[in-house]
Amino acid sequence: MRTRSLAILVACVVAATLFGGATAAARSLSYLDNGVIRVGVDLRKGGTITWVSSSGPGVNVVNSWDLGREVQQSYYAGPDNFGNPAPPWTNFPWNPIGAGDTYGNPAPVLEQSNDGTTIYTKTAPLQWALNNVACECVSEQWITLEGNAVRVRNRLTNSRTDRTQYHAYGQELPAVYTNGTFWRLFTYAGDAPYTGGSLTQLSASPQNSAWWSASEHWAALVNDAGFGLGVVNSFAATFGGFFAGTPDIGGPTDSSTGYIAPNIREVLDWNIAYQYDYSLVLGTLDQIRAFAVSQRPDQRPSYRFSQDRQHFWYENATDTGWPIDGALHVRVNESDPQLVGPEQWWRAEDVPRVVIEAAYRTSGSQGQLFWSVPHEGFSEERSIHFTAIPDGGYHTYTLDLASSPAYKGTITGIRLDPSNGLDAAGIVDITSITASGRVKEPALAKVSSITVRGTTALIRWRGSANATTYDVGLRRIAGVWKTVRSQFQGTAYTVRGKRGVRYAVRVRARDHAGSAGPWSRSRIFVLH
Repeated sequence: MRTRSLAILVACVVAATLFGGATAAARSLSYLDNGVIRVGVDLRKGGTITWVSSSGPGVNVVNSWDLGREVQQSYYAGPDNFGNPAPPWTNFPWNPIGAGDTYGNPAPVLEQSNDGTTIYTKTAPLQWALNNVACECVSEQWITLEGNAVRVRNRLTNSRTDRTQYHAYGQELPAVYTNGTFWRLFTYAGDAPYTGGSLTQLSASPQNSAWWSASEHWAALVNDAGFGLGVVNSFAATFGGFFAGTPDIGGPTDSSTGYIAPNIREVLDWNIAYQYDYSLVLGTLDQIRAFAVSQRPDQRPSYRFSQDRQHFWYENATDTGWPIDGALHVRVNESDPQLVGPEQWWRAEDVPRVVIEAAYRTSGSQGQLFWSVPHEGFSEERSIHFTAIPDGGYHTYTLDLASSPAYKGTITGIRLDPSNGLDAAGIVDITSITASGRVKEPALAKVSSITVRGTTALIRWRGSANATTYDVGLRRIAGVWKTVRSQFQGTAYTVRGKRGVRYAVRVRARDHAGSAGPWSRSRIFVLH
C-alpha cells in the first residue's frame, strides 16, 4: 500500500509543478460561518473545500493552485493503467477526485444547498489522470461547523460497468492541501496515545514523503507561530504528508503547498456506497490535539460485518461483493487466504480474548489469528491457531490470546487466516470479530438547553443510563477550554460573565468507575 500510494502522491505534486498554473480567483463560493471558523466550497471546482479561515475575512489556509489540491474526496481502485493515461500518469489506476482532472476540466456539481448550518454538494467526479472522463460514480458531501472545527461526511456511490472485484487500494480520506506558509508538519507518532506524550515534527518532501502511525488519529500543518490546520479521522491510524515548494511563502493560488491524508486500504466495489467522516480543526497544536482527544474512539476489536467490511481487506481472497448482507462471504479457493484488519491500537490486557462468529462451508477446518505490535508486522510467533467446525452452521470460536507469551503490551491490529485455502468451492461466512464479553459502553452526555438571562446562563444536560458524574468544559470563543466542574453529580450549571461575551460549553459523563466518556458537541451562547 505505502509504495503504491507514495508513488501516486509524488507524481501528483511533481506533475502539478510541471504542467499546472495559477488558477483564476475563487468564484461561486458557498460559505458557513459560526463566529469562530469560516468554511467555503467552490461550486466551480466540484464543490470541494477551498476556504478555511477564522470567522470573517481571516487568512485562508487552503491551497487551490490546481484541481488536484483543495480539500477533497479522492478514491482509488483497479485496474492499473485505467484508460491508458499519458505520461507522467502511465499505469495510474482508477482515481476519481472531486475537483476535476489534470487537464483543468472541473467536475460538475449536480446538486447543492446551504441552509446556513449545512452545506450539501453532489458531484460527478472526473478521473484525475484522463481528459474529461467521468468516473461512473457520484460523490456527496455534508459540511457543518462545531466550535473551531469543520465536520464533514463524505459518500461515494459507484455504478461502474466493470464489475471486477479489484484488490484493496490505499484511499485518501480526504486529501488536504494547505498554503506554503503552513509548512510545519506535526503529529503524535508515539506508542502511548492519549497520554500527553511529546509531538513529532516531520520533515518531508514529495520525493521523501512521510508515512507514520498516527495513533491519536490526527496531523496538522502549522505556520511559524504554531497556528494552522489539523485533520482528524477517528478510524484511520495511518497518515501520509509532505511539503512541496519554498517553505513559509505563498497563498491559495501559489504552487508551494503542504499535504496531509489519512489513509486506509479499502475494496471499492463496482456498486459500493462508501462513506466516512472527518474533521478539519483550525487552531494551535494544543487546540487541534485537544479536539482529537475529545473524539478518541474505543479501539478494542468490535468488528460486526452487518453492513460493511469494517475496513478489512483481503490477500489471496475475495468475497461475494456489495452489498454486505450481515456477513462477509469469503472465498478461500486461493492459497493462504487472509483478512487484514485496519490499524487499531489497544492494550493486550484490555482484550485477553477475541470471539469469532463464522460459518464454515469448507473442506478444511484450520484457522489462525495473527496480531501486530508497533513498528512490526504479523509473524507466526504472534498468532494463535483454532479448529473450525465445517458443517455450514454458525459457531462462535473464543480465542484465548492472553495464553500466548507474545501477546503483551500494545497491539496494533489483527489478521484472520480463515483456512489454509486451495478449497475450490470453499466459503467462510464471518459475521463478527469482537473482544470477548460485552465491550463496556462509554458514559455519554449531551447539552440539552441553554437559558440566557442577562449576564448569566443556565446550562442543562442529560446523560446516558450508566452516567453517574459529569465534567463541564467552558471557553470564551477563540480561547482555550477549561474544565470548570469535575465529577459533578448535578445536571445543571450556571455561568456568570460579562455582557456581550461569547462562550462555548461542553459536557462529558463518567461511569461508576470514574471512566470518562467523550466530550459532547459544544454549544455556543452569548451573554446579553
